[in-house]
Amino acid sequence: MKEQIAQIAREMRTEYARILGYWTDNMQDPAGGFYGERDKHNRLLPDAPKGAILNARILWTFAAAGRVTGNPDYRRMAERAYNYIVDHFYDTANGGFYWSVDAQGRPLDTKKQAYAEGFCIYGLSEYYRMCGDRRSLDLAIDTFRLIEKHFRDPKDGGYIEALAADWTPMADVRLSDKDENTPKSMNTHLHILEPYTNLFRAWPSDELRSAVEHCIGIFFDRIIDPATGHFNLFFDMDWRVMSRIDSYGHDIEGAWLLYEAIEVIGRRDLADKYRPACKRLVDVTIAEGFDGRSSVFYEKVDGHLDTDKHWWPQAEAMVGLADTWRLTGDNRYLELMAEVWRYVRAHLCDMQGGEWLWRVDRDGRDAYDDCKAGFWKCPYHNSRAILEVLHRIEHQH
Repeated sequence: MKEQIAQIAREMRTEYARILGYWTDNMQDPAGGFYGERDKHNRLLPDAPKGAILNARILWTFAAAGRVTGNPDYRRMAERAYNYIVDHFYDTANGGFYWSVDAQGRPLDTKKQAYAEGFCIYGLSEYYRMCGDRRSLDLAIDTFRLIEKHFRDPKDGGYIEALAADWTPMADVRLSDKDENTPKSMNTHLHILEPYTNLFRAWPSDELRSAVEHCIGIFFDRIIDPATGHFNLFFDMDWRVMSRIDSYGHDIEGAWLLYEAIEVIGRRDLADKYRPACKRLVDVTIAEGFDGRSSVFYEKVDGHLDTDKHWWPQAEAMVGLADTWRLTGDNRYLELMAEVWRYVRAHLCDMQGGEWLWRVDRDGRDAYDDCKAGFWKCPYHNSRAILEVLHRIEHQH
């Protein structure tokens, strides 16, 4: 097994450089920042809007790469992403970040989506960790406080989904047209917890620790279904469940992000208390969401199984499995992680065109026409998975 893991580590390092090379070579906009979209065949869509999610994730990706590797090219890409977000997405009148700008960098959809504000914190805090630019940390802290002020529900806990540019209520709060129009969701809470955790690494304050603890509590008290072991996804204001969806990628991603948050804030008591529930999220995903031993189905909606294999659940499964191996010492999780990695290399890595395909069908066939890079398709899940898996297997094995 040791030789197999060493080989996987070599393959992952090569793939990591290949992913970052794709974005460096194909996505830089000469007018500033990054293009909004390239299609599956790497054809540029020059008029595509530019989203806060994509740009904040690019910032995190290259800031993490620059911090970990010291590569000056990655650091320059991070600086490029930071400057564009500050210059074009930041709302100078109201604070916070716009949801999108047009291809020329002019405000397009000016709403404030808590999910996007969180990802901006994620990128800004990582940029500070990379280069020590205090302006980036201050902006991340300001955005954290805006989320706490405007999105946090003082009555029933947790965070609402979206507000208008001036922080006033709006009718349609959906994250995307695939989501339910409900005031609270699992996905937003997961991607508030994630940036808060990263910000805590740079700014370990009592007020931030309290917010992280609040978010952890919401997951274990409100979001994880004790009967099924899955996350529930959509809720009304007082946490009544509004959907029946099992999202396998989110379950296994949430398992490691929750445990990471507990460890980063130093709550050993919570680690002991919640470790079984985190492991259960992984075990339920393996039992219900895996296609044999190789890959993860997308989701189950009202009993109907979507058998496509999307890129990001495979990436998150690798981290969740590696983390559970780290915590338990059970090599079955490590062996399954290796199987998923082999599936990714065989079916999702585009060895000719670069990056990963968005998805393949149950049989691993490239049967769809989804974009290679776009509003939601970014280098964050796959590059982060490689960094996180390498950290675990190289320090633990």
